[in-house]
Amino acid sequence: MELFLEQLINSLQLGVMLFLLASGLTLVFGIMNVINLAQGSLYMIGAFAAATAVAHGAPFVIALLFGAACGCAAGVLMEITLVRWLYGRDHLDQVLVTFGVILFVNEIVSIVWGRSPIFMSVPAALSGSVNLLGVPYPVYRLVVIGIGLAVAVALYLLIGYTRIGMLVRAGATHREIVEALGVDIGLLFTFVFGLGGLLAGLAGAAVGPLFAVSVGMGEQILIPTFVVIVIGGLGSVRGAFIAALLVAAIDTFGRAYIPSALEHLFSASTADTLGAGLSAVSIYVFMAVVLILRPRGLFPVASR
Repeated sequence: MELFLEQLINSLQLGVMLFLLASGLTLVFGIMNVINLAQGSLYMIGAFAAATAVAHGAPFVIALLFGAACGCAAGVLMEITLVRWLYGRDHLDQVLVTFGVILFVNEIVSIVWGRSPIFMSVPAALSGSVNLLGVPYPVYRLVVIGIGLAVAVALYLLIGYTRIGMLVRAGATHREIVEALGVDIGLLFTFVFGLGGLLAGLAGAAVGPLFAVSVGMGEQILIPTFVVIVIGGLGSVRGAFIAALLVAAIDTFGRAYIPSALEHLFSASTADTLGAGLSAVSIYVFMAVVLILRPRGLFPVASR
Protein backbone atom coordinates (compact mmCIF):
# COMPACT_ATOMS: atom_id res chain seq x y z
CA MET A 1 0.00 0.00 0.00
CA GLU A 2 2.83 2.40 0.81
CA LEU A 3 4.50 1.68 -2.53
CA PHE A 4 1.21 2.21 -4.36
CA LEU A 5 0.59 5.55 -2.66
CA GLU A 6 4.14 6.73 -3.36
CA GLN A 7 3.90 5.77 -7.04
CA LEU A 8 0.48 7.41 -7.29
CA ILE A 9 1.91 10.73 -6.10
CA ASN A 10 4.96 10.29 -8.36
CA SER A 11 2.67 9.74 -11.33
CA LEU A 12 0.71 12.90 -10.43
CA GLN A 13 3.93 14.91 -10.31
CA LEU A 14 5.06 13.55 -13.70
CA GLY A 15 1.58 14.13 -15.09
CA VAL A 16 1.41 17.81 -14.22
CA MET A 17 4.90 18.33 -15.69
CA LEU A 18 3.84 16.65 -18.94
CA PHE A 19 0.70 18.79 -18.93
CA LEU A 20 2.69 22.03 -18.69
CA LEU A 21 4.57 21.04 -21.83
CA ALA A 22 1.68 19.43 -23.69
CA SER A 23 -0.85 22.21 -23.08
CA GLY A 24 1.28 24.82 -24.85
CA LEU A 25 2.16 22.40 -27.62
CA THR A 26 -1.44 21.37 -28.26
CA LEU A 27 -2.58 25.00 -28.33
CA VAL A 28 0.09 25.85 -30.89
CA PHE A 29 -0.93 22.96 -33.10
CA GLY A 30 -4.67 23.33 -32.59
CA ILE A 31 -4.78 27.07 -33.29
CA MET A 32 -1.79 27.71 -35.52
CA ASN A 33 -1.58 24.27 -37.19
CA VAL A 34 2.17 24.32 -36.54
CA ILE A 35 4.21 21.33 -35.36
CA ASN A 36 6.77 22.72 -32.92
CA LEU A 37 9.53 20.23 -32.17
CA ALA A 38 11.41 22.97 -30.29
CA GLN A 39 9.00 23.00 -27.32
CA GLY A 40 11.56 20.94 -25.42
CA SER A 41 14.17 23.62 -26.09
CA LEU A 42 11.95 26.22 -24.40
CA TYR A 43 11.68 23.82 -21.44
CA MET A 44 15.48 23.60 -21.33
CA ILE A 45 15.87 27.38 -21.54
CA GLY A 46 13.54 27.79 -18.55
CA ALA A 47 15.56 25.26 -16.54
CA PHE A 48 18.92 26.91 -17.30
CA ALA A 49 17.54 30.39 -16.65
CA ALA A 50 16.17 29.34 -13.25
CA ALA A 51 19.43 27.56 -12.36
CA THR A 52 21.41 30.68 -13.25
CA ALA A 53 19.12 32.90 -11.16
CA VAL A 54 19.49 30.58 -8.15
CA ALA A 55 23.28 30.50 -8.61
CA HIS A 56 23.33 34.31 -8.42
CA GLY A 57 21.41 34.32 -5.15
CA ALA A 58 17.86 34.97 -6.36
CA PRO A 59 15.02 33.62 -4.20
CA PHE A 60 13.57 30.44 -5.61
CA VAL A 61 10.19 32.00 -6.44
CA ILE A 62 11.96 34.70 -8.46
CA ALA A 63 14.00 32.00 -10.21
CA LEU A 64 10.79 30.17 -11.16
CA LEU A 65 9.27 33.35 -12.58
CA PHE A 66 12.51 34.17 -14.38
CA GLY A 67 12.62 30.71 -15.99
CA ALA A 68 9.00 31.05 -17.12
CA ALA A 69 9.66 34.56 -18.48
CA CYS A 70 12.73 33.39 -20.42
CA GLY A 71 10.73 30.52 -21.92
CA CYS A 72 8.01 32.99 -22.92
CA ALA A 73 10.52 35.44 -24.43
CA ALA A 74 12.25 32.67 -26.37
CA GLY A 75 8.88 31.45 -27.66
CA VAL A 76 7.84 34.93 -28.82
CA LEU A 77 11.23 35.47 -30.49
CA MET A 78 10.96 32.13 -32.28
CA GLU A 79 7.44 32.91 -33.49
CA ILE A 80 8.39 36.37 -34.79
CA THR A 81 11.59 35.34 -36.53
CA LEU A 82 10.78 31.85 -37.82
CA VAL A 83 7.39 30.33 -37.15
CA ARG A 84 5.22 33.06 -38.65
CA TRP A 85 6.84 32.35 -42.01
CA LEU A 86 5.68 28.74 -41.76
CA TYR A 87 1.92 29.34 -41.51
CA GLY A 88 0.25 27.52 -44.36
CA ARG A 89 3.42 25.62 -45.20
CA ASP A 90 3.69 21.86 -45.25
CA HIS A 91 4.20 20.16 -41.89
CA LEU A 92 7.49 18.75 -43.15
CA ASP A 93 8.82 22.31 -43.46
CA GLN A 94 7.74 23.04 -39.90
CA VAL A 95 9.40 19.87 -38.60
CA LEU A 96 12.67 20.67 -40.37
CA VAL A 97 12.80 24.29 -39.18
CA THR A 98 11.92 23.54 -35.56
CA PHE A 99 14.34 20.61 -35.52
CA GLY A 100 16.99 23.07 -36.67
CA VAL A 101 16.00 25.29 -33.73
CA ILE A 102 16.70 22.36 -31.38
CA LEU A 103 20.23 21.99 -32.75
CA PHE A 104 20.84 25.76 -32.65
CA VAL A 105 19.59 26.20 -29.08
CA ASN A 106 21.59 23.20 -27.86
CA GLU A 107 24.78 24.70 -29.27
CA ILE A 108 24.05 28.15 -27.82
CA VAL A 109 23.38 26.64 -24.40
CA SER A 110 26.60 24.60 -24.66
CA ILE A 111 28.59 27.75 -25.43
CA VAL A 112 27.03 29.78 -22.60
CA TRP A 113 26.77 27.15 -19.84
CA GLY A 114 29.03 24.35 -21.04
CA ARG A 115 28.29 20.64 -21.42
CA SER A 116 28.46 19.74 -17.74
CA PRO A 117 25.09 19.34 -15.98
CA ILE A 118 24.03 21.95 -13.45
CA PHE A 119 22.49 20.77 -10.20
CA MET A 120 19.93 23.01 -8.51
CA SER A 121 19.42 22.47 -4.82
CA VAL A 122 15.94 22.26 -3.36
CA PRO A 123 15.10 25.44 -1.38
CA ALA A 124 15.78 24.97 2.33
CA ALA A 125 12.17 25.77 3.23
CA LEU A 126 10.96 22.98 0.92
CA SER A 127 13.67 20.40 1.55
CA GLY A 128 11.85 18.33 4.16
CA SER A 129 9.25 15.57 3.93
CA VAL A 130 5.68 15.20 5.06
CA ASN A 131 3.87 12.09 6.20
CA LEU A 132 1.10 11.02 3.82
CA LEU A 133 -0.80 8.06 5.28
CA GLY A 134 2.41 6.69 6.71
CA VAL A 135 4.54 7.41 3.63
CA PRO A 136 7.20 10.14 3.91
CA TYR A 137 7.12 12.23 0.75
CA PRO A 138 9.32 15.20 -0.26
CA VAL A 139 7.66 18.56 0.21
CA TYR A 140 9.12 19.99 -2.98
CA ARG A 141 7.53 17.30 -5.16
CA LEU A 142 4.18 18.22 -3.62
CA VAL A 143 4.89 21.87 -4.44
CA VAL A 144 5.54 20.91 -8.08
CA ILE A 145 2.19 19.11 -8.13
CA GLY A 146 0.54 22.20 -6.66
CA ILE A 147 2.13 24.45 -9.29
CA GLY A 148 0.94 22.20 -12.08
CA LEU A 149 -2.61 21.97 -10.77
CA ALA A 150 -2.75 25.75 -10.22
CA VAL A 151 -1.63 26.33 -13.80
CA ALA A 152 -4.23 23.84 -15.05
CA VAL A 153 -7.00 25.75 -13.24
CA ALA A 154 -5.68 29.12 -14.47
CA LEU A 155 -5.47 27.84 -18.04
CA TYR A 156 -9.00 26.44 -17.80
CA LEU A 157 -10.32 29.82 -16.62
CA LEU A 158 -8.30 31.70 -19.26
CA ILE A 159 -9.49 29.56 -22.16
CA GLY A 160 -13.06 29.12 -20.97
CA TYR A 161 -14.04 32.43 -19.36
CA THR A 162 -12.05 35.33 -20.84
CA ARG A 163 -12.21 37.28 -24.09
CA ILE A 164 -8.73 36.10 -25.03
CA GLY A 165 -9.82 32.53 -24.42
CA MET A 166 -12.87 33.07 -26.60
CA LEU A 167 -10.63 34.28 -29.43
CA VAL A 168 -8.28 31.35 -28.91
CA ARG A 169 -11.16 28.87 -29.15
CA ALA A 170 -12.60 30.63 -32.17
CA GLY A 171 -9.19 30.81 -33.84
CA ALA A 172 -8.80 27.06 -33.42
CA THR A 173 -11.95 26.28 -35.40
CA HIS A 174 -12.82 29.35 -37.53
CA ARG A 175 -9.57 31.18 -38.13
CA GLU A 176 -10.67 33.02 -41.29
CA ILE A 177 -13.90 34.29 -39.69
CA VAL A 178 -12.02 35.60 -36.65
CA GLU A 179 -9.61 37.46 -38.90
CA ALA A 180 -12.46 38.85 -41.01
CA LEU A 181 -14.04 40.29 -37.84
CA GLY A 182 -11.01 42.53 -37.38
CA VAL A 183 -9.04 40.50 -34.84
CA ASP A 184 -5.27 40.78 -35.25
CA ILE A 185 -4.70 37.08 -35.83
CA GLY A 186 -0.94 37.58 -35.99
CA LEU A 187 -0.89 39.07 -32.50
CA LEU A 188 -3.13 36.23 -31.27
CA PHE A 189 -0.72 33.67 -32.70
CA THR A 190 2.22 35.39 -31.02
CA PHE A 191 0.34 35.34 -27.71
CA VAL A 192 -0.40 31.63 -28.03
CA PHE A 193 3.19 30.80 -28.89
CA GLY A 194 4.44 32.94 -26.02
CA LEU A 195 1.99 31.23 -23.65
CA GLY A 196 3.30 27.86 -24.77
CA GLY A 197 6.85 29.03 -24.14
CA LEU A 198 5.90 30.34 -20.70
CA LEU A 199 4.38 27.01 -19.68
CA ALA A 200 7.39 25.09 -21.00
CA GLY A 201 9.82 27.44 -19.25
CA LEU A 202 7.89 27.12 -15.99
CA ALA A 203 8.00 23.32 -16.26
CA GLY A 204 11.75 23.38 -16.82
CA ALA A 205 12.33 25.75 -13.91
CA ALA A 206 10.13 23.70 -11.58
CA VAL A 207 11.82 20.36 -12.27
CA GLY A 208 15.34 21.80 -12.15
CA PRO A 209 15.88 20.72 -8.52
CA LEU A 210 14.56 17.21 -9.30
CA PHE A 211 16.73 16.41 -12.33
CA ALA A 212 20.11 17.54 -13.59
CA VAL A 213 19.83 20.64 -15.79
CA SER A 214 21.72 19.60 -18.90
CA VAL A 215 22.03 20.21 -22.64
CA GLY A 216 19.49 18.12 -24.53
CA MET A 217 17.14 17.63 -21.57
CA GLY A 218 14.25 18.90 -23.68
CA GLU A 219 14.51 16.09 -26.21
CA GLN A 220 14.15 13.48 -23.46
CA ILE A 221 10.69 14.74 -22.56
CA LEU A 222 9.53 15.69 -26.07
CA ILE A 223 8.33 12.27 -27.26
CA PRO A 224 6.16 11.59 -24.16
CA THR A 225 4.74 15.08 -24.63
CA PHE A 226 3.71 14.31 -28.21
CA VAL A 227 2.18 11.04 -27.00
CA VAL A 228 0.09 13.06 -24.54
CA ILE A 229 -1.30 15.47 -27.14
CA VAL A 230 -2.06 12.65 -29.60
CA ILE A 231 -3.96 10.70 -26.92
CA GLY A 232 -5.76 13.77 -25.58
CA GLY A 233 -6.72 15.15 -28.99
CA LEU A 234 -4.88 17.81 -30.95
CA GLY A 235 -5.84 21.27 -29.75
CA SER A 236 -7.64 20.10 -26.60
CA VAL A 237 -6.29 21.46 -23.29
CA ARG A 238 -8.71 19.27 -21.33
CA GLY A 239 -7.53 16.28 -23.33
CA ALA A 240 -3.89 17.19 -22.66
CA PHE A 241 -4.53 17.28 -18.91
CA ILE A 242 -6.33 13.94 -18.72
CA ALA A 243 -3.94 12.26 -21.14
CA ALA A 244 -0.91 13.55 -19.20
CA LEU A 245 -2.22 11.98 -16.00
CA LEU A 246 -2.99 8.69 -17.78
CA VAL A 247 0.39 8.50 -19.51
CA ALA A 248 2.22 9.37 -16.30
CA ALA A 249 0.29 6.70 -14.35
CA ILE A 250 0.98 4.01 -16.95
CA ASP A 251 4.68 4.89 -17.10
CA THR A 252 5.17 5.20 -13.32
CA PHE A 253 3.25 2.11 -12.27
CA GLY A 254 4.75 0.12 -15.13
CA ARG A 255 8.29 0.88 -13.97
CA ALA A 256 7.35 0.05 -10.39
CA TYR A 257 5.42 -3.19 -10.85
CA ILE A 258 6.28 -4.86 -14.17
CA PRO A 259 9.89 -5.86 -13.23
CA SER A 260 8.77 -7.35 -9.91
CA ALA A 261 5.95 -9.27 -11.63
CA LEU A 262 8.41 -10.73 -14.16
CA GLU A 263 10.68 -11.99 -11.38
CA HIS A 264 8.23 -14.87 -10.95
CA LEU A 265 9.10 -16.01 -14.47
CA PHE A 266 12.71 -14.93 -15.03
CA SER A 267 15.88 -14.24 -13.10
CA ALA A 268 16.19 -10.87 -11.35
CA SER A 269 18.55 -9.36 -13.95
CA THR A 270 16.44 -10.58 -16.88
CA ALA A 271 13.25 -9.36 -15.21
CA ASP A 272 14.76 -5.92 -14.65
CA THR A 273 15.94 -5.62 -18.26
CA LEU A 274 12.72 -6.96 -19.78
CA GLY A 275 10.58 -5.00 -17.35
CA ALA A 276 12.31 -1.74 -18.20
CA GLY A 277 11.67 -2.34 -21.90
CA LEU A 278 8.02 -3.26 -21.41
CA SER A 279 7.50 -0.26 -19.13
CA ALA A 280 8.98 2.08 -21.73
CA VAL A 281 6.80 0.73 -24.52
CA SER A 282 3.57 0.63 -22.47
CA ILE A 283 2.61 4.25 -23.16
CA TYR A 284 2.95 3.67 -26.91
CA VAL A 285 0.77 0.57 -26.70
CA PHE A 286 -1.81 2.65 -24.83
CA MET A 287 -1.61 5.35 -27.53
CA ALA A 288 -2.15 2.73 -30.24
CA VAL A 289 -5.22 1.36 -28.46
CA VAL A 290 -6.67 4.86 -28.03
CA LEU A 291 -6.12 5.70 -31.70
CA ILE A 292 -7.76 2.44 -32.80
CA LEU A 293 -10.85 3.24 -30.75
CA ARG A 294 -10.79 7.03 -31.15
CA PRO A 295 -8.60 8.05 -34.13
CA ARG A 296 -8.77 11.78 -33.23
CA GLY A 297 -7.91 11.28 -29.57
CA LEU A 298 -10.01 11.24 -26.41
CA PHE A 299 -11.23 14.85 -26.61
CA PRO A 300 -10.90 16.10 -30.20
CA VAL A 301 -11.68 19.73 -30.96
CA ALA A 302 -14.20 20.61 -33.62
CA SER A 303 -12.94 20.37 -37.17
CA ARG A 304 -12.17 23.53 -39.08
